[in-house]
Amino acid sequence: MKQAFFSSPIGLVRIMVENGHVTHLEFIDEETQAAGSYTAEAQACSCADGEDERLAMETLRQLEQYFKGERRDFDLPLCPLGTDFQRKAWQVLRQIPYGETISYGEQARRMGCPKGARAVGGANHHNPLPILIPCHRVVAAHGLGGYGEGIERKKYLLRLEGVLPKED
Repeated sequence: MKQAFFSSPIGLVRIMVENGHVTHLEFIDEETQAAGSYTAEAQACSCADGEDERLAMETLRQLEQYFKGERRDFDLPLCPLGTDFQRKAWQVLRQIPYGETISYGEQARRMGCPKGARAVGGANHHNPLPILIPCHRVVAAHGLGGYGEGIERKKYLLRLEGVLPKED
């Protein structure tokens, strides 16, 4: 597995690439950064030469464009590992357009599980590719709901996409 790091406006991101697919995107919290070797040198791509390195660099480029408001969709080969139910939930997430949200109940209905909102929330919580598979675009019926990467990050992403008003 190859990895690369990206310093986003909402925290340090680690991207993992394997066999020509992006497999994980995770935020590295400050405690983990302090305990680990996340220096400026480590934040450069630590990939070997080849296809995975090119894919890691392309992923970084597309994330940078997204955070600048220049990209709405990601064109990357993704391979999220999960159960059949989770992969079905994540496929529905990929169909939610930039700047739009749906409820957990609506996501469950789109999956053919109209009473599965809680299960969908659990599947979204285990999404290994947040942002790339936009689980931040799913909200509770009466509020934002949760977000595995933290509610402040969810708010930031929804503001970036124009769903929530910008903070003054």
